[in-house]
This record gives sequence, structure tokens and C-alpha cells, in this order.
Amino acid sequence: MNQPDQNTNETPATARKPTMLRRLLSHHELATLLLLLHAPIDASAKPEIPQLYEAGLVETISSDAGVSHIRLTQEGNAVLRGLGVR
Repeated sequence: MNQPDQNTNETPATARKPTMLRRLLSHHELATLLLLLHAPIDASAKPEIPQLYEAGLVETISSDAGVSHIRLTQEGNAVLRGLGVR
């Protein structure tokens, strides 16, 4: 009788991946995604990078010279496709 409900559809909060459905992108964030569409940029180039990183839209890559760059993830590309850019 006192058994916990086992709902297999629920995901633990720590494993839940952030989605952009939780908030809207600012015009600065959209502009940064458009810049990244054409080429990776320096990790410190734009102040919007941390928010985009938390949302899972960008990722950090390292070049052979050890310089960190930011590029779009599949989710970031999906946002731009949804806007008709790609």
C-alpha cells in the first residue's frame, strides 16, 4: 500500500537537458548564433556565450594551437533551422 509511485516518464532534475523552450533568446544571442553559423569564434568574443553554453546551443572546441573556440551544437543549428536560416 505504501509503495512509491514509479512513473517511468519522469526524468531526474539533474539529468534534464536545458531546452530553449524555457526562455526566449535575446537579439544579441540570436546574432551570436548567426555569427557562429559561418565560423567558430574566440571563446571570449561575445558576452552572450555563457548563456548559450548553458542552454546547450554552443560548445567549446580547442584548436591544435591550444586556442579555445566556440561553435554551434546540433541544438544551436536546430534553432537557426527553425528560424529559416539553414
